[in-house]
Amino acid sequence: MNHLDNLITHRPNFVTHLECGMTGEHYPKEQVHGLSKVGKPLLVRYDLKKIAEAVTKEEISLRPPDFWRYREFLPVRHTINIVSLGEVMTPIITLSKVQAGKGTLYVKDEARLPTGSFKARGLCMAISMAKELGITKVAMPTNGNAGAACAAYASRAGIESFIFCPDDTPTINVREIAQQGAKVWLVNGLINDCGKIVAEGKQAKGWFDMSTLKEPYRIEGKKTMGLELAEQFHWQLPDVILYPTGGGTGLIGMWKAFKELQEMGWLKGKLPRMVVVQSSGCAPIVKAWEEGKEHAELWQNAKTIAWGIRVPVAVGDFLMLRAVNESSGFATSVDDEVILEARAECANKEGFLMCPEGAATFAAYQKELKSGRIKSEESVMLFNCAAGTKYELPPVNSRLDRNQPIPYAQL
Repeated sequence: MNHLDNLITHRPNFVTHLECGMTGEHYPKEQVHGLSKVGKPLLVRYDLKKIAEAVTKEEISLRPPDFWRYREFLPVRHTINIVSLGEVMTPIITLSKVQAGKGTLYVKDEARLPTGSFKARGLCMAISMAKELGITKVAMPTNGNAGAACAAYASRAGIESFIFCPDDTPTINVREIAQQGAKVWLVNGLINDCGKIVAEGKQAKGWFDMSTLKEPYRIEGKKTMGLELAEQFHWQLPDVILYPTGGGTGLIGMWKAFKELQEMGWLKGKLPRMVVVQSSGCAPIVKAWEEGKEHAELWQNAKTIAWGIRVPVAVGDFLMLRAVNESSGFATSVDDEVILEARAECANKEGFLMCPEGAATFAAYQKELKSGRIKSEESVMLFNCAAGTKYELPPVNSRLDRNQPIPYAQL
């Protein structure tokens, strides 16, 4: 029996309200919400003092190793509405062979989650809240992994899902989405074009828009990355976090988690410097940060082999930039060729196969150590956000003829 079945059905819930990330305007909890009145993401707020009174770090440490161990920090009120596929705490692995500085290099391997990517965190929470709020149809644009997670959790919950992918989305991802029970279409455009179809279809189809940051709860799911990191590092975080950034839900969610824990007095020392990592073929947040802007312009002709971060425009741009600036971090981009080289180096030397988006963080680490923006003595956390085997890999053409003498000296 799943341990979730043992949780009390009506457990304490510490959500106080939702608020607009831009204006701070309050919105009532336990109601269906999309964007705020000004078209910006809504953030879930909690009574952190009551959470601190209700649970201790020591109590959390004794719970099963999944992200529901942090249930006081999460919005689902009734346990019966939790839609779970086994969301494990993901491991942190040291990369000592490719470490270039004196500070330890780590990677958090999100590939261990259901559907093979960190998108499971956000969609698990969003679909659970959709179930709690009585939503029966959802739709979203995706570059692949988010659609797979949405399809899986929606099917698990008995919710109908409609998924729209750019027509060059890797075939394996599109087939995965379809196999998981979603209705899926290819679109001759980018993810923002797919998003327009979702937005325009709401009235005709009656679906709820599950796009990145257009509902409040994917952030809360991704927030668990920050909660896990804090606990895994004994409540004293690494110096720098390099995060592959498209829509930015994970970056925003982690920073939200760190600020909540800091306000509760649970964290020791300073917060990490948050670093946005994008591909040079699609780097709107990098450009906005370098220009000192609060919002990013639409990136024209976006192109990168790191599909998950090919997001030309993001509704939460100002929240990403705010996290970077508040943490004294920065934003950086790396070329696709360097991403592929970084992936190969890490796989060959460490036996750790990163997805392209994860490899982008390793490439950025190497670049910024040389630039000096990351100091040699600083501890650095990378994020591998999906299984490397979900992506196209270099072909292998070496063959042997078993009917001929094997040229062992040449092998």
